[in-house]
Amino acid sequence: MRNSPLWFRRTFAIAAGGILAGALAGCNVGPKYKRPAYPAPPAFRGADEAAVTSDAQNSLGDQNWVQVFREPELQALIRTALTNNYDIQIAAQRVAEQQAQVQITRSQEFPTLSVGGTGIGASFNSSTFGSSSGSNSISSPLSEGSFNLSAAWTPDFWGLYRKQTQAARAQLLAQTWAQRAVRLSLVQSVATTYLQIRALDRQLDITKQTLKARQDSVKLTQTLADGGAAPLSDLRQAEQLLYTATSQIPQLEQQIQQQENAMSLLLGDNPGPIVRTSPNALTPPPQDLPTGLPTQLLERRPDIQQAEATLVAANAQIGIARAQFFPQLTISASGGVGGDSLSSIFSPDGKTIYGIGSLAQPLFEGGKLRGQLNIAKETQKEDVFAYQKTIATALHDVSNALIALNKQRVYREQQEKLVDAAQDSTRLARMRYQGGATAYLEVLTTDTNLFTAQLNLVSAQQGEALTLVQLYSALGGGWQ
Repeated sequence: MRNSPLWFRRTFAIAAGGILAGALAGCNVGPKYKRPAYPAPPAFRGADEAAVTSDAQNSLGDQNWVQVFREPELQALIRTALTNNYDIQIAAQRVAEQQAQVQITRSQEFPTLSVGGTGIGASFNSSTFGSSSGSNSISSPLSEGSFNLSAAWTPDFWGLYRKQTQAARAQLLAQTWAQRAVRLSLVQSVATTYLQIRALDRQLDITKQTLKARQDSVKLTQTLADGGAAPLSDLRQAEQLLYTATSQIPQLEQQIQQQENAMSLLLGDNPGPIVRTSPNALTPPPQDLPTGLPTQLLERRPDIQQAEATLVAANAQIGIARAQFFPQLTISASGGVGGDSLSSIFSPDGKTIYGIGSLAQPLFEGGKLRGQLNIAKETQKEDVFAYQKTIATALHDVSNALIALNKQRVYREQQEKLVDAAQDSTRLARMRYQGGATAYLEVLTTDTNLFTAQLNLVSAQQGEALTLVQLYSALGGGWQ
């Protein structure tokens, strides 16, 4: 009676139920994650105190990039880049790959179930055995078949598979934040490249205007030299000014076209020209931009969130390594029916049910398990330092951007005054030369200084415009 299939099924069900209850009550080894402490300052260095105290909770980084970069041409370029850029598409595929990896890892927590069957059949006539008598023929086929169902399960007593799933999900989260960091970087790169192109455009316009003025100066000096009113050296000095301007043009055109190619790559397009017509690209950014509190960076900056997700995964790896020290129980069971004829496969007498269980406990592996645990612990410590360094780098970026925002404004204002003074000085020098009160050397010096000051002013305007891009990116804006 004890050997009957019914008794075996009941015994197996009771044993499996006990193991399941033990698995559900089993411990989950490994440390619980706790965010590392970091002594963040109360405010960013370089921030305007009035802006900090008046609106401490709001931040430029919370705004969508459309609200920050209001130039329609730039907005169109950013939209195209966010759709077609190859890095964006690669980052999206990496997230999809990690999602599949989470699914694979999590599947280890569940039982596996498989089904199978076999069948053999043959039919012979009398000629097969060399008999001409119909009475010697085999009227029914010789058949044999079976149908079976099997299952296997490794209960997660110590949380090994749960920790592996936790680590995989943390890596998925890290990959998701990495995708957002790529988006933020792309918005910054498009805006930066656009401002560089517009600054080069303005420098090229200044150079062409200077070239025309110097061509007129060469004609005037040529006329004076031909009439004996000016020495030949004045003509040669005027030509020096002319060729200085003409040599600048191909260099600027080269930089413009190369920057256009860089923009085309960001847009996911082949090299080609970039259409731009707006005259307000280098408009100074507004003053008193809200920065918010340094602690907000921990939730907003994608690189900080990515570093923390990586730390969570490393923390889970410690639990995985510890779970390797404990025994692993694997339970398997199979059931089937069979018979020597197809019609008897599902006969009650053909049922067969059996169960198998295995238990493995590591005893000695030459220090491998201890080494794996030590590696997991040291990797977690390394990731703590990486997380804290990422926060420190973020604070550094914001402070530098704020300092640049304030100082670049002052530099641009002083550069404007320098251009005004250089223009007046050049005008007076030309008047003195035409009146015969000075040598052409004075015209050469003042004109050179003016040209340099004008180009430097454009660089100052570009630098000031870029500080808005840098501050917005440093505050973690642009991926929303």
